[in-house]
Amino acid sequence: MTALSKAISLFAVCALLLLGAEARAASAPKAFQFVMQNGLQVVVVPDHRAPVFTQMIWFKTGAVDDPPGVSGLAYFLEHMMFRGTRALPADGFSQTIARNGGDDGAFTTHDYTVFHEQIAKDKLRLVMHLEADRMTNLDLSDAAVGAGREMMLAQRRLRVDDDPEALTAEQAEAALYLSHPYGRPVIGWPDEIRHIGRAEAEDFYRRHYAPNNAILVVAGDVTADDVRAAAESEFGPLPARELIARADYAQPPRLGETHLVIARKNVKAAMFLRLYRVQGYAEAAPGRAETLEVLAKLLGGDAASALYRRLVVERKLATDAGAAYDGYTRDAGVFAVTARLRPGVSPETLERAVDDVVAPYLRRPPTAAELTRAKAQLVAGAAFRRDSPFEMASAYGRALAIGLTVFDVQQWPQRIQAVTRGDVRKAAAASLVKAESVSAYLLPASQ
Repeated sequence: MTALSKAISLFAVCALLLLGAEARAASAPKAFQFVMQNGLQVVVVPDHRAPVFTQMIWFKTGAVDDPPGVSGLAYFLEHMMFRGTRALPADGFSQTIARNGGDDGAFTTHDYTVFHEQIAKDKLRLVMHLEADRMTNLDLSDAAVGAGREMMLAQRRLRVDDDPEALTAEQAEAALYLSHPYGRPVIGWPDEIRHIGRAEAEDFYRRHYAPNNAILVVAGDVTADDVRAAAESEFGPLPARELIARADYAQPPRLGETHLVIARKNVKAAMFLRLYRVQGYAEAAPGRAETLEVLAKLLGGDAASALYRRLVVERKLATDAGAAYDGYTRDAGVFAVTARLRPGVSPETLERAVDDVVAPYLRRPPTAAELTRAKAQLVAGAAFRRDSPFEMASAYGRALAIGLTVFDVQQWPQRIQAVTRGDVRKAAAASLVKAESVSAYLLPASQ
């Protein structure tokens, strides 16, 4: 088979994948939404293929809301929500979910904090009752706060301080965002975590954990009427609270690129990391953030992408390479390029090789076959995620939490499909700007 026939064959296969994904996206389940009198936003995504559902509570508060000098407070409150209430002390919440055959969890970002449960359809009232209880009756005694603080410090040591790659990413993000609070780690700086006490925890809880600062998303074997009735019964009695308006943080201009060199004794493989500060979904015009998703897929989405193919397969400078775009943010997002060096390769050599891969995308559009393949993968991924109530709830929740709409979620596959070759070149040239970047080398420390 000639190179031309291979390219034509690949183009045809990707086109078929894209058409199939379009059909799946067109049949996406309908979402219902309403707002309760106390301000709680509710989104319902019925899917009756299995007798289970996912419930998510998205609080529109995250690490950007941490007070000066007390970073990690939003993340701390996430953990305190599992330490009990007056009615259900200690770890009674998770135990109750487990006894009823479900599972639960949570996560915090700079912009929101999320609590989720997956359980059988007949437990709808139960999980709403449990969430409503801890939205207003959390145990924030001195003993509970002290134990939570020590657990959080131990978790930071394990997940960040003892993980050189996590530590490098944390340092790079701090340099990337300058004075913007996105530069503070979600888990907090160790010395500031130690400042968290009962007063700080109670104040944060009172200001942010309220029905009028939350989005309830329920996806799975439910109806809109079922969810409305249960929500009115369990969340309806909770009063709205006066909220403090979020600060509108400036994003200071960067005057040049930053380079970091970090050496740690526990580094197993040297790593190169570059972060670009780019527009997120909330800032960008419709379609622009989706174009960055396509660009990330082209550059580093899998083993056939440009970075992996050139750095790992052809030039054998790296053992792994990729790219990713995180744009679900209220302010600037981040476009990341990563690679792990082969032994004997200098980080400067690898960085030059990365620039050689990225540079053509700044000057000219990708090929039609490249673009078709990247879009097919993204649209197919979205279609397959719609088979999961958890992924569907996540898609709606993260969009609404940063100010997008249900319509934006439903239009995402169509916006990906609409991305053109010229759009990719323009987005690359406008976004992958060295002055808006931080490059970090993680190296083994000399013994």
